[in-house]
Amino acid sequence: MVTVHHLNNSRSQRVLWLLEELGVPYEVKRYERDRNTLLAPASLLAVHPLGKSPVITDGNLTIAESGAIVEYLVGTYGGGRLIPPTGTPERLRYVYWLHYAEGSAMPPLLLKLIFDRVAAAPLPWPVSAVARRIAGRVQSSFIGPQIVRHLDFMESELANRPWFAGGEFTAADVQMSFPLEAAASRAGLSTDRPNLMSFLARIHGRDAYKRALQRGGPYEY
Repeated sequence: MVTVHHLNNSRSQRVLWLLEELGVPYEVKRYERDRNTLLAPASLLAVHPLGKSPVITDGNLTIAESGAIVEYLVGTYGGGRLIPPTGTPERLRYVYWLHYAEGSAMPPLLLKLIFDRVAAAPLPWPVSAVARRIAGRVQSSFIGPQIVRHLDFMESELANRPWFAGGEFTAADVQMSFPLEAAASRAGLSTDRPNLMSFLARIHGRDAYKRALQRGGPYEY
């Protein structure tokens, strides 16, 4: 049976959601972040050398990285579901968005999180003033414009279709959920981009998404 090594408030939540969409039985082993550092506990190192989540185990297999997990679960248990047919334009878009989520969308969001913490860190003066000035400059000159560019791009891509690969919901939409939820929580995604907000509303209304939240516990985007 698939075991999801589930870290609270992490990308592993979408793995639970994908398993619910596929109707695959699974177990959840919970891990809690350190309250001060927000890092994963050292016990995850016993599962994978990087000590990060998401990680799944399935028999003798241990699989890390969100995209690799999605590909494994869809390929092993999907039976052709949640993935467009080979050789179609939808399949090409599916592959693109499956990798775009972590390869392009998440880096500027992660940088924003880091520099927000730098600016808010309880440092002695004048170090705190210098840190805030540097963080603000990086945010305004690079991180902020990059986030706006990506949000505009994603908004335009959903202008003529409801889902990222095309007319049907796929596992690429599961993969894209995390960066968009993060953007809505802390990076300015709001009603001025109605296509993306509609996407979030649709995925949050799915029964499988709701079941995954019940299994995974409280989830702060």
